[in-house]
Amino acid sequence: MSRLTETATPMDALLATLDLEKLEENLFRGRSPQVGWQRVFGGQVIGQALVAAQRTVDRGRYVHSLHAYFMRPGDPAVPIIYEVDRIRDGSSFATRRVVAIQHGRAIFSMSASFQYDEDGFEHQFKMPDVPMPEDLPGEKELKEKYLVHAPEAIRRYWERPRPIEIRPVSLERYFSRQRPPREGPLQDGALPTQSVWVKAVGAVPDERHLQAAVLAYLSDMTLLDTSLYAHGTSVFDRTLQVASLDHAMWFHRPSRMDDWLLYAQDSPSAHGARGMTRGSLFDRSGVLIASVAQEGLIRKKANE
Repeated sequence: MSRLTETATPMDALLATLDLEKLEENLFRGRSPQVGWQRVFGGQVIGQALVAAQRTVDRGRYVHSLHAYFMRPGDPAVPIIYEVDRIRDGSSFATRRVVAIQHGRAIFSMSASFQYDEDGFEHQFKMPDVPMPEDLPGEKELKEKYLVHAPEAIRRYWERPRPIEIRPVSLERYFSRQRPPREGPLQDGALPTQSVWVKAVGAVPDERHLQAAVLAYLSDMTLLDTSLYAHGTSVFDRTLQVASLDHAMWFHRPSRMDDWLLYAQDSPSAHGARGMTRGSLFDRSGVLIASVAQEGLIRKKANE
């Protein structure tokens, strides 16, 4: 397991976090960065669980889908134990189930399927027509121009060093103090949408298993905000209880992590204190890399 130095970058810290310690056959231990969070970031648990599963399959098999449930908040102060069940090894596909455990209880479970590369039919969605990342404000400009006027919770989030840079196509939902003009259910079949560019800050090794784990890590970012935006709020609203409930991801094509990816999202439904969001990850040339679906808890806190 990698050890960090005082000069480690945020990407170094992420790669070390994904480098699990093997305890026994099918048993791994992961640790969380000590950055002051009250609970473990969901993308970290997804990425670590995927790494655990990957280490039990043939190197030539690559993940093509995962389906996960978040059951309890993760405690960043203690290690997470990942137990892998080798469900099946077929001639083409392999299936693994991973359970993440803390304090003697399961906090997360995931099923993942792996496949050898094959040729086949090809089609994909078209990437939305949005500004390229170079035409959007960078983090330095965001901090200088927008963060000065942002609420404290938003300012703390954007000022924290992160291994993934985010450039929203629209900044209004993050920094405006005004609610959007349309409140409540959307009319005429319109969907809440948002698009953000995401990029690894620092080098990710040219290794497909690790690149998939980093992609899984970042796939948990910004999704719940898409389901909340139509209702004039965000994950920074302290009157809300917000958490990921489940997460599914399909890896369509391999992609290096050394350039920007567009994360195009829409939210088909919010109901019963839950919001559902779909996401598509494209490289800058328009190739669809992965698809994501997530349902999250979006509940008003009592007595607020």
